[in-house]
Amino acid sequence: MPLVLPKAPLAVLPVAVVVLALGIFVVDTVTELEVAVAVFYVAVVLVAIGAFRRRGVILVSVGCMALTVLSYFLTPVGAPRSGLINSLISLAAIGVTTYLALKIASAEVAMHEARAQLAHIARVMTLGELTASIAHEVNQPLAAVVTSGNACLRWLAAEPPNVEKAQQAVGRIIADANRASEVIGRVRRLARPAPLRKEWLNVNETIQEILALAMSEAEGGDITLKTEFADDLPPVLMDRIQVQQVVLNLVVNAIEAMAAGGGQARSLTISTARDGPKAVRVSVADTGVGLEPAALAHVFDAFYTTKKEGMGIGLAISRSIIEDHGGRIWATAQQGGGAVFAFTLPTSRAEVS
Repeated sequence: MPLVLPKAPLAVLPVAVVVLALGIFVVDTVTELEVAVAVFYVAVVLVAIGAFRRRGVILVSVGCMALTVLSYFLTPVGAPRSGLINSLISLAAIGVTTYLALKIASAEVAMHEARAQLAHIARVMTLGELTASIAHEVNQPLAAVVTSGNACLRWLAAEPPNVEKAQQAVGRIIADANRASEVIGRVRRLARPAPLRKEWLNVNETIQEILALAMSEAEGGDITLKTEFADDLPPVLMDRIQVQQVVLNLVVNAIEAMAAGGGQARSLTISTARDGPKAVRVSVADTGVGLEPAALAHVFDAFYTTKKEGMGIGLAISRSIIEDHGGRIWATAQQGGGAVFAFTLPTSRAEVS
């Protein structure tokens, strides 16, 4: 079972907001210098952006303005005219900072939502390229269900009925139906939009689960698909669907590259290994047409593609996903043809139970 990573406590940020605001208030009230100390309340607003939602940030901003006004009336020394001007400057700075900070925060939220939608579209497009393979993976167990069903009928129609054999046939029907259900479930999980959910997961199991969708595609292209998984890898902190999307995209790209590579031996190898003490490396190596040096420099750029019908978003999204996970992704050309795409993901220190 995956271990859901608990959310980090954020209590320190609200405390920092309060302490910082009170500190500025005290300095602004007791200082004899004719400077706009209250301008530093903008730092309180910026800290509040990371601690509160929109309404909370507005309340913090209003509170800072109230403290600015209160400090103006409580200040025992200084020229009233200068104090008024400094207070007005501070109030304007707090208001403008709050407005701009909220706008930036809203833009970041919109950017993340747009990127999530684009990633979902890319997943659906990848699944569309695997339609024949998915249909084959579903048809296999369904054909076995029909075969076992006919066998069950024959055993029951025998004189006398062979109940034991019929029960065995029913057991095979249930097992094959579950296989078909698992394939459909994997496709549904990839096809539907889902919120980000990072867990400590076994990287080998996560990859193996998604490779079943591409197996028939590889076999149809006369491609030998091999896995070289390292044993005893530590768990990886990741969103299952997003990392599976990256792996599936790399595998589909490799299959398409080898389909355009002529009559040479076609081999696709997916491997995992440790990458230092704090990361796991996943590699997808093919024997396709390879990559030119110019392509290596731009292969992860948005809308860059070497395919005639490609859109150039798959690898760009893959890079975004891996970087959001704290890893990195890169590509290298193999001597003799082919390419290797690899990425790393951070790990925990505890071994997978």
